[in-house]
Amino acid sequence: MALFFAPSVDIDIVLEDTDDRAQVDTKVTNTDRREKAPLYMDGESVKGAVTVRPKDGKRLEHTGIKVQFVGTIEMFFDRGNHYEFLSLNQELAAPGELHHPQTFAFNFKNVEKQYESYNGINVRLRYFVRATVSRRIQDIIREKDLWVYSYRIPPEINSSIKMDVGIEDCLHIEFEYSKSKYHLKDVIVGRIYFLLVRLKIKHMELSIIRRETTGAAPNQYNESETLVRFEIMDGSPSRGETIPIRLFLGGFDLTPTFREVNKKYSTRYYLSLVLIDEDARRYFKQSEIVLYRQAPEGMPLAIEQNKQIAQS
Repeated sequence: MALFFAPSVDIDIVLEDTDDRAQVDTKVTNTDRREKAPLYMDGESVKGAVTVRPKDGKRLEHTGIKVQFVGTIEMFFDRGNHYEFLSLNQELAAPGELHHPQTFAFNFKNVEKQYESYNGINVRLRYFVRATVSRRIQDIIREKDLWVYSYRIPPEINSSIKMDVGIEDCLHIEFEYSKSKYHLKDVIVGRIYFLLVRLKIKHMELSIIRRETTGAAPNQYNESETLVRFEIMDGSPSRGETIPIRLFLGGFDLTPTFREVNKKYSTRYYLSLVLIDEDARRYFKQSEIVLYRQAPEGMPLAIEQNKQIAQS
């Protein structure tokens, strides 16, 4: 019969100013649950306190107490490998004994958080505070997650997207989007112009697709998910007809475009225009767009962030 030993100590991690800080609603990996995490920026200090409580008034022997601030990339298809790109350590107590609850303050000053938090299909980028009570038999560990946003200033060059779609002697359309780079609360504005229509089109829709690429060849994984599907036309159009497009991004669960994050993963976004005819045949054209997170008005950006203008 297996014996189970409950930890002889409780560990609490409290981050400073949590009640006054914005919270990000995040999906718990591989579940339908959601939880909130406090929001931090690049360059902000991460400070708080760790409280260690021996249970039932018992004496707690330990070989040291420490706290870490950690940034990891976790590959779900490769569970044995978690890649730490950030690890800061502070010793809270030398080896000794605890007879009563004790609280230890910590402060990781002006921490560079070069990547934005991300929770995807095959990968998660995570920041957390880890408290460890080291013991001869088994360490006791607690972790507390936080979330990081990386803001960018608007790109100076933001060209429009113009493309033709044609099926010889059957269909010829032009479509145009006013720009190719959008912040996450932006509006996609465009138009579709029908030059030739000899197909009986049933309806037309616009989708936003996120394509996540993880790993490196030959062990590279690509996953696509349709985040938004928006019907923009019902019924067959006439030659010369123009269909306007106006799609508000603010209500959807989008992230910025990520390119080769720590050489582990990328996320790209595509606008997919799909036409379905009366025989249920589908005709589509995709064009890549870049998404970025724009700072709220009045928020100063760090110098390093200003250098990284959304040039993807």
